[in-house]
Amino acid sequence: MCEPKSCGCWHEYPERGWIQFLIMRVLYEKPMHGYQLLEEIEQRSSGCHKLEPGSIYTLLRRMEERGLLESKWEKTEGGPDRRVYRLTSKGVEALKMGLTSIVKRKKLFEDLVNFYYENFEKP
Repeated sequence: MCEPKSCGCWHEYPERGWIQFLIMRVLYEKPMHGYQLLEEIEQRSSGCHKLEPGSIYTLLRRMEERGLLESKWEKTEGGPDRRVYRLTSKGVEALKMGLTSIVKRKKLFEDLVNFYYENFEKP
């Protein structure tokens, strides 16, 4: 795991809502079990956001209780059974609404990035 300062992060863990959008996005692409999600989140964040197993499973349970996810047990050969999570139609709608909000805010973020470069990254 990278240190927050070394990867440009100013806090170790993202906000809970942000991580839920990332979980829904990943599960939209492919159902998977919790440990796979941990690895995927770490990879997509370039190692800046490594969640603890207890944290991800708590989030997954809460998201399932809210109807955003569903899960079923999957048998594995030579190992313990795994709970595989997938996005529900309610989860797809929540993801779409959240991403719509992000798209609408993109212009504001672009302005902030430009401000940063103009004021703090001068040659």
